[in-house]
Amino acid sequence: MLAMAGILPGEESEWNYEIKFDGIRAIGYVDDGLRLMSRNDKDITAAWPELAGLASGTPPFVVDGEIVAFDAFGRSSFEALQPRMHQRNVSTIRALAKSVPATYMIFDLLHIGDRSLIGLPYRQRRDLLEQLGLRGSHWQVPPRLHGTGPDMLAESKRVGLEGIICKRLDSPYLPGRRSPLWTKVKNVLDQEVVIVGWKPGTGRREGRIGSLLMAVHDDNGRLVYIGNVGTGWTVRMLDELLAELQPLQRKTATVDAGVPGAVYVEPRLVGEVSFTGWTSEGRLRHPTWRGLRPDKRASEVVREQQPWAD
Repeated sequence: MLAMAGILPGEESEWNYEIKFDGIRAIGYVDDGLRLMSRNDKDITAAWPELAGLASGTPPFVVDGEIVAFDAFGRSSFEALQPRMHQRNVSTIRALAKSVPATYMIFDLLHIGDRSLIGLPYRQRRDLLEQLGLRGSHWQVPPRLHGTGPDMLAESKRVGLEGIICKRLDSPYLPGRRSPLWTKVKNVLDQEVVIVGWKPGTGRREGRIGSLLMAVHDDNGRLVYIGNVGTGWTVRMLDELLAELQPLQRKTATVDAGVPGAVYVEPRLVGEVSFTGWTSEGRLRHPTWRGLRPDKRASEVVREQQPWAD
């Protein structure tokens, strides 16, 4: 179930508030072992060996949560996860699990024993989840926030968090659907983007990527250009991006971007950027690269935030 971007809801008594974590969404299948599945149905269990101890055996259950890494200030950091998201080498994965340890923040219970819980209201699912006592060195159930929505959002901003998630107490779990029954309210804007090409760099970036061309799908499922991003990466990140994009080159334009000298690619890779707003032309204002999202399908990328002009 996916949250919809929006504003704080009314009717405080009908909603619960949780911290919005900045990580990788994963469904956990727990019995005598642990299997982790990403949002695009990829088995990512091997990438997170420190979570294996969550397996308890009896009864088996299925949970939903976010795999996160914390920065020095105790905040979840998507950037900290980037070195781990593309690794396949077992020894490298084990080393990174020690240097950049992950925590599975479990916020929903979908199935236990032979019983599906997705039709139960969120309030009841959450109560059952807390009764499982899932607390370990690399997994936990984050606390529910107590207070008004405006107070919780203000506090999340004060301590440097991304925002909060508002969940209706009577909400069922809707697999694969984006619903306003879960509403994410952010302090910082971010947007998933499909990489549709790049503009070659000049000067110190000669032979590397100067900027990436970004697109999202509109209401008709058509890719539309939303601007370029040229900041937010290291030289190593640029080299890795170029290595992934070069095999995807195509002769025709992926979108109508009108960018002279652009190199277009098949729209397969998904990234994430932060930005300050939308222009009247439908472009992102001041985008900054955050990283690739191998856990997301390009076909799912749509405009997250309601557009506004400034």
